Amino acid sequence: MKRTLAMIWLAAASAAATAAVAAPVTGLSSNPKAPIDVTSDQVDVHNTDCAYVYTGSPEALQDTARLRADIMIAHLELNRDGKGAKASKATGGDIGASNSCGEMKTLEAKGHVYYLSSDGRRVHGDNAFYDAATTTLTVTGDVTAVDGQNVMRGSRMVYNTQTGEGHVEGAAKGANAKGRPRMVLYPKDNDQNGQAQAAGGQGAAGDATPAAAKPKKKKSSN
Repeated sequence: MKRTLAMIWLAAASAAATAAVAAPVTGLSSNPKAPIDVTSDQVDVHNTDCAYVYTGSPEALQDTARLRADIMIAHLELNRDGKGAKASKATGGDIGASNSCGEMKTLEAKGHVYYLSSDGRRVHGDNAFYDAATTTLTVTGDVTAVDGQNVMRGSRMVYNTQTGEGHVEGAAKGANAKGRPRMVLYPKDNDQNGQAQAAGGQGAAGDATPAAAKPKKKKSSN
């Protein structure tokens, strides 16, 4: 899949202010052309390795998908300029200033991870790692995935944000072993049939009309 070029606009202020980054890259949503908007209370920029560290209730949004965690770290491609590095050394400046950052490669999410996909699926976990090259989100720890009424639990889940496919692993294997992946499914057809039967029963009862009462005969007077 083709990846779009990333452009980063960074607005950094005090710790109480809000920092935002918009990066139109293949990302968290099924719509790869939508920009990724990351907000947090504070952002630390590391030019030497093109890393952005978001702290203070960070949240990443792309289209209708969102990712929340305690800490987020975005890693961008590092493009080194040899001429700029030599000039920086000669002048005693920061070598990192000669670097330029490209597309976002990965996004780490640490602590109380919550992911909402474009189709409404919800995932909770301890940590998550998004790889832009494979468009996969790997959630680890105490993982719970919810799709409608269906619930799946495990210790590791890999989810493709573009195709919706994935798999879940557990902490143990073998029959009767604790920590294996578990999924509870609720048949939708049974629920719909039950509702239809209930509605049909009410309709039949409402359609029933009582028999007309026969008029009483008047007694003849003698």
